[in-house]
Amino acid sequence: MGKIKRYEPFWGFEGLRHDMDRLFDSFLGRMPSEEYATMWIPVVDVEETKDSLVVRVEIPGMKKEDIKIQTVGEGLVISGERRHEAEEKDRYFHRVERTYGKFQRAFALPVEVEPDKAKASYKDGVLEITFPKSEKARAKEIEVE
Repeated sequence: MGKIKRYEPFWGFEGLRHDMDRLFDSFLGRMPSEEYATMWIPVVDVEETKDSLVVRVEIPGMKKEDIKIQTVGEGLVISGERRHEAEEKDRYFHRVERTYGKFQRAFALPVEVEPDKAKASYKDGVLEITFPKSEKARAKEIEVE
């Protein structure tokens, strides 16, 4: 029997609103408002293979020590903070378009995995987490007699 997933009708709208605001700010030549300067929603890909579930998160400019990964029940929570360089004497920024601050992405994993056997790597600004699928979630062939 399959799992029942909770319906989330407004999933993704906050990120869409943020992206639209950034588009209009850019088009009109405005600096992002303070409200959005601290919001940061990294993009995520979730890929399923025969034996594993692979989650990739774009979080460039971060140190691996500033990234936190947790499994909670059947879900995954990825959080961290990308810090802005402080202005110093005789140095100031004319334009700041990169987003800084804390972020958190939380979502249900689409298949049952073995979180204790997960492996994570961070290279070229992309966090990659590989979860082996549980034995229950792996496809099995049934031979016709």
